[in-house]
Amino acid sequence: MTDQASQFVSATIHGQMGQERVLFWRHIVSWGGWTQIAKWAGLIVILLTYIPLVWLAVMSFSERPLSGMPYPITIEHYAALMADKAWREPLLESVIMGLIVGAVCMVVATAVGRAIPRMIRPGGVLLLALSPLFVPALTMGAALFIFLREYLDLRLGLWSIFIAHIVWALPFSLLLVLVIATRFDLRLLEAASDLGASTWRRFWDIEFPILRPGIIGAGLFGFLLSFNELLRSIFLRGSETTMPLYNWTMAASHQSQVPIIFALATVILAITLPLMAVFFWLLFARLDRST
Repeated sequence: MTDQASQFVSATIHGQMGQERVLFWRHIVSWGGWTQIAKWAGLIVILLTYIPLVWLAVMSFSERPLSGMPYPITIEHYAALMADKAWREPLLESVIMGLIVGAVCMVVATAVGRAIPRMIRPGGVLLLALSPLFVPALTMGAALFIFLREYLDLRLGLWSIFIAHIVWALPFSLLLVLVIATRFDLRLLEAASDLGASTWRRFWDIEFPILRPGIIGAGLFGFLLSFNELLRSIFLRGSETTMPLYNWTMAASHQSQVPIIFALATVILAITLPLMAVFFWLLFARLDRST
């Protein structure tokens, strides 16, 4: 009886302690201050994102931007940028490369993203598809360089940069499609098949309207990641130069070119940010209202 009583007391004490822990964490979770903390944390992240961009634009008009002082103001750096033609070819190559990578990522991510939820055991395929996200950029660049240049003895160039960009951008694009594809109700497709719809008609009339934000987002992420990629491109560039490589080379070798790079980065931001804003408005606001 003594052992039974001690066990009963011990169980009662542990039960009360467990209940107290549950009540404690419920009290923490239900605390109303989390909303304010989340708002201030989001505001801080936004400020840390956009204040440097605004300051970059301000310093691009400074006569001595490396001094950190915005005054005196000048437009000489923009005049030098317009007179310098060396950056135009790298910019064009980066834009074309980004568009191609974005298109390929959009198509491949859509095909794979639609197939994975239909698999019986998708875990292995998903792990292999997303594994490049966890490989350091320098490691992946060096591995691709050794395989393509040293092992296959191929001449590096834009095509090798394209492969590196695809390896980097495709997992991100796939994730965007999977976020929506995993929520898709496959019974809708079965109902369409019962009504005599073809495979293409099922995709275009049922799947595409639902997957459209993920598909277009996959292409957009592919373009942006390709346009900004540097570390992998360093190993696989050959004799080619993309825009990030050009900026990195100029900033590393010629300190006098840094003000011009500030001006060039400001011009790119002034063009891309409004275009991205209009794009997202058309995608998530106007098109969603029409459907």
